[in-house]
Amino acid sequence: MAHDVDARRGATIPGAAAVRQTGKLYALALDVLRCIPRRPFQFREFVQQFWFIASVSILPTALVAIPFGGVIALHVGSLTTQIGAQSFTGAASVLAIVQQASPIVTALLIAGAGGSAMCADLGSRTIREEIDAMEVLGVSPVQRLVVPRVLAAMGVAVFLNGMVSVVGVCGGYFFNVVLQDGTPGAYLASFSALAQLPDLWISELKALLFGFVAGVVAAYRGLHPSPGPKGVGDAVNQSVVITFLLLFLINFVLTTLYLQIVPPKGM
Repeated sequence: MAHDVDARRGATIPGAAAVRQTGKLYALALDVLRCIPRRPFQFREFVQQFWFIASVSILPTALVAIPFGGVIALHVGSLTTQIGAQSFTGAASVLAIVQQASPIVTALLIAGAGGSAMCADLGSRTIREEIDAMEVLGVSPVQRLVVPRVLAAMGVAVFLNGMVSVVGVCGGYFFNVVLQDGTPGAYLASFSALAQLPDLWISELKALLFGFVAGVVAAYRGLHPSPGPKGVGDAVNQSVVITFLLLFLINFVLTTLYLQIVPPKGM
């Protein structure tokens, strides 16, 4: 009786439901981390999910990376031309692509393509009561279904981040040299003069965390949909929106910490 009264009071407090959902999402993330080293590891499920997420994400990611890198190169090249610093176009555009654009593009495609499919799959299993049947049989849905999918999303995100960096840099080089009459030697020299290895590390770290967040959010919404097929569709939309919001917040925090910890490389 007292529990019901407390529940009704919590329901009337503004924002209580959002806090409760945030706590459940955080609890699922901890469960995933706790179940990763447990055995048996579902290797076959991991390989299948890795291949599925990669197959639906590689082509869209590559097609987005080319114009994304080109737009950054064109804007940076136009700005450096105005201030008379054309020799720094390569460093500015490449660092922007590697540090910021590449992890963001990778995460958005992972969440939009792979995460939505993951959420729909788990949501359909939930409304068919397959998840409840697994729990009755003593099988952990987190270890059996969620952990392989989250690890697959993290692995694909890391590999796609490297691909987006290469494709974006090549696209930026092409647009700067061909369309803006930039000097190939100056483009490459400025990049090697200002870039450093931690720039690539922070990019891969962002991609790894973004893949983890996208997988956990998709799994959480898939395990807690509203009843019926419409609830699964709503859960997919919510998972993509929530993932986007968390990604930009995490990117801001990581970028701030990186710029405070790692000193910039001078000429």
